[in-house]
Amino acid sequence: MDTTLRDGEQTSGVSFSVSEKLTIAKLLLEELKVDRIEIASARVSKGELEAVNKITSWAKEHHFLNQIEVLTFVDGGKSIDWMLEAGAKVQNLLTKGSLNHLTHQLKKTPKEHFADIEATIALAASNGIATNVYLEDWSNGMRNSKEYVFSYLDFLTTQKIERILLPDTLGILTHTETFEFISEVKNKYPNMHFDFHGHNDYDLGVANVMEAVKAGANGLHLTINGMGERAGNAPMASVIAVINDFLSDVKIAVNEKALHKVSKLVETFSGFRIPVNKPVVGANVFTQTAGIHADGDNKHNLYFNDLMPERFGRKRKYALGKTSGKANIQKNLQDLGLSLNDEELKKVTQRIIELGDKKEVVSQEDLPYIISDVLDSDTIEKRVVVENYVLGHAKGMKPSTTLQLIVEGVHYEAHAQGDGQFDAFMNALKKLYKTHSKKELPKLIDYAVRIPPGSHSDALCETIITWQGEEKEFITRGLDSDQTVSAIKATEKMLNII
Repeated sequence: MDTTLRDGEQTSGVSFSVSEKLTIAKLLLEELKVDRIEIASARVSKGELEAVNKITSWAKEHHFLNQIEVLTFVDGGKSIDWMLEAGAKVQNLLTKGSLNHLTHQLKKTPKEHFADIEATIALAASNGIATNVYLEDWSNGMRNSKEYVFSYLDFLTTQKIERILLPDTLGILTHTETFEFISEVKNKYPNMHFDFHGHNDYDLGVANVMEAVKAGANGLHLTINGMGERAGNAPMASVIAVINDFLSDVKIAVNEKALHKVSKLVETFSGFRIPVNKPVVGANVFTQTAGIHADGDNKHNLYFNDLMPERFGRKRKYALGKTSGKANIQKNLQDLGLSLNDEELKKVTQRIIELGDKKEVVSQEDLPYIISDVLDSDTIEKRVVVENYVLGHAKGMKPSTTLQLIVEGVHYEAHAQGDGQFDAFMNALKKLYKTHSKKELPKLIDYAVRIPPGSHSDALCETIITWQGEEKEFITRGLDSDQTVSAIKATEKMLNII
């Protein structure tokens, strides 16, 4: 089971948009061919609900609905109501797998907790929702309160559930403990389906997964690029390579060739960069730099191992020193494993033509940013338009902006200076809102700029701005070949949201 869209999105600073979540879900199931995907936590936000709705609608149409899973809570049925609204059919119910968590967080007895769980499972079943059960902090439970864990598992054998999910929530297990604990559980309950959910705090995620499989675990929870809280989760690519090369009696359906493609797309959407030396998917892992290695490769492949790049849709490289029309766009989309409907393709094509007027070449690496920008822009009603602006920046003088804004057909104009061009633009905007509006502009609390990997100084810029509104934080994005203009576009989206 891939949990990039749920546990992986808990990586600090990562938040996928609705269209990005849908695109990743499609790739995971259709291209990578994972068995199941966990895509969200119930009751998190309105945006999360919208994303799950989009994914379940697509999954239902393409016969993947029973492979879509959502993290839920023992909350008197609120999560079940959310699931029904979202169109999801499989819940992964979060419960307490250690006496320590149960006593100090829930402040309940095991009997009380089990009764609540039983009621939640029954309610789910009555609404046509299948249940898997997470034993949160199970690894500490096995270390420190094993009697509780087994009394809980005894109870679960009486319940109508599909799978029991065993997380090393805090990433504290050694490989020997993982083998011992999973073996103990499997020997006692040989007919139950157990998943292992490993974290990577000690960099033992892959080793622990390997030992879990040897001990008889029936399922694994992995994330693309090892995304996840703290040091992340066990990484998909490394685990797949290990299983295929060292556990020959274990058969999996995951498509190795798609690993790198999906990995790069998730990197682009998340902004969570893949270390260049990360096994299987890192930029350098199939690059030979030393001359003696290149020479050895020419002489009976002396420096090759079983991790051949072609397995993962890649090519070996040798480093030197200490690299439109609708049909063209379609071809590039196919290379990236993306598909758009005719209307979406038309909009993306138009956007590329507009960008082509400003930038000589739009690269394949630009496409995910363009798609995200175009599809997200469609979800915002445009009542405020940044009609015109003049940005001035001269050496020895303060940057200045003259801004013309149209709000529901009415023109407004202001001039201001600032510490930079965007600061001057924001100062002009604040002037207009202070004079003409009762609304308070949100406070800008984070500002990030990124370009596609491998791009140069003429790259498209995506600016991601986090705003603090009156009730909550929200994020807007802008895309342009000019960094200040991309920030202005992100700000225009903010104005329409408020």
